[in-house]
Amino acid sequence: MTSRQPTLERLAIARSLLLDPFGLDESDLSRALGEIRSHKVDEADLYFEYTRSEGWSLEEGIVKTGSFSIDQGVGVRAVSGEKTAFAYSDDISAASLLDAARTVRTISSASQTRIVGAGPRKIAAGRSLYPELDPITTLDSAGKVALLGTVERLARAKDPRVAQVMAGLASEYDVVLVARADGTIAADVRPLVRLSVTVIAEQVVGGKRRRELGSAGGGGRFGLAYFDAARINQYVDEAVHAALTNLEARAAPAGEMTVVLGPGWPGILLHEAIGHGLEGDFNRKGSSAFSGRIGQRVAARGVTVLDDGTLADRRGSLNIDDEGNASQRNVLIEDGILKAYMQDAMNARLMGVPATGNGRRESYASVPMPRMTNTYMLGGDKDPKEIISSIKKGLYASNFGGGQVDITSGKFVFSASEAYWVENGRIVYPVKGATLVGSGPECLKRVSMIGNDMKLDSGVGTCGKEGQSVPVGVGQPTLRIDGLTVGGTA
Repeated sequence: MTSRQPTLERLAIARSLLLDPFGLDESDLSRALGEIRSHKVDEADLYFEYTRSEGWSLEEGIVKTGSFSIDQGVGVRAVSGEKTAFAYSDDISAASLLDAARTVRTISSASQTRIVGAGPRKIAAGRSLYPELDPITTLDSAGKVALLGTVERLARAKDPRVAQVMAGLASEYDVVLVARADGTIAADVRPLVRLSVTVIAEQVVGGKRRRELGSAGGGGRFGLAYFDAARINQYVDEAVHAALTNLEARAAPAGEMTVVLGPGWPGILLHEAIGHGLEGDFNRKGSSAFSGRIGQRVAARGVTVLDDGTLADRRGSLNIDDEGNASQRNVLIEDGILKAYMQDAMNARLMGVPATGNGRRESYASVPMPRMTNTYMLGGDKDPKEIISSIKKGLYASNFGGGQVDITSGKFVFSASEAYWVENGRIVYPVKGATLVGSGPECLKRVSMIGNDMKLDSGVGTCGKEGQSVPVGVGQPTLRIDGLTVGGTA
């Protein structure tokens, strides 16, 4: 028995879920796109999506909630210049397609360009980065409940100070089909799973009860078998360690100091403070701190930042983006020099550069925009222990919680969820309440040591932009940053 190559297999799956049940075929898609092309537009597309999601959560030793949902629909878009007309419907039918097409083509009135006719039909080239499976079916309901129960038992067995355990298991099966006015058709089948663990530890000191929290987890584009006994134990260890460490934490000092960021998830600071500023729309509009700076030095030597949607099985990876373009490995900053921005089709066309496979949308009810996939900094040549030992007085931040950034100025504020005070090259004690305050572009220039331990996060990131959320990945090596402002509670 022979199987179809993955691109054709994904297209067949998408047709079976998004066209066949509604009596549609590719001629109906061509007819709808033809309606749009009858007016003056620069580009147009149809985006079909079928999403099946399931979630389970445990609290107080009981699996308290379970959810299951199916969502499907189609988004119809026409672009003229820098204007976009968009309509969407959860009614997938020939009639609704034509209605939406006639609605969005009205944007053309002020356009000076025109797509005269459709190009030859072509199947978009895509990658094969993850399996074409439905992760929800890779473990039965009893197995999912048992998995969460295992998290509870392991966490409580780690230490008597563990007072509460919360865990969540989420699975998603997402199938998309993109048809473009140039004749291109593309499809993707996107599995996604995530296991999250949160532990609350408490102890009484001097008659006062203190409670602290620790979290861990991970996931990616594969089935639930990924969460084997070793993986579950790892997440539980990390969450319990974080909670117990915070029980012993002292108030964080404040002021300007040397800060060392740990590898992996601390790359979220890079994502927020720098990554958003390198997205094409902000730079086309001139509202980013990096606008008009291609070819200029924007970071210290040795700093190389990539956005890479081609990493196998990663949470932020895509076989195709949400405009049907293959994902890419994009070098944004190389040895401190700004090389490129991340682009969707519209902003790339308006800036006169190629699209980079970064056109993403939350769902069929959303318009695409340039978004990150997996954004990370490459490693350097320093041993992480050498970097920490180089600190006379400063902060070592190994994990982060939330943060905020202003795209125009690049200024950010981030809270460290696990951090330590360092003196004379030695970790002295954990601290609580540390916030990092600074400017993304300035922060990059102050990187003085880069570790050889580049690490990607465990697969937990979700990025928000203009009301849309998409899964992403981050990563970095251990970094020493000189003269960063720390807000503390001491």
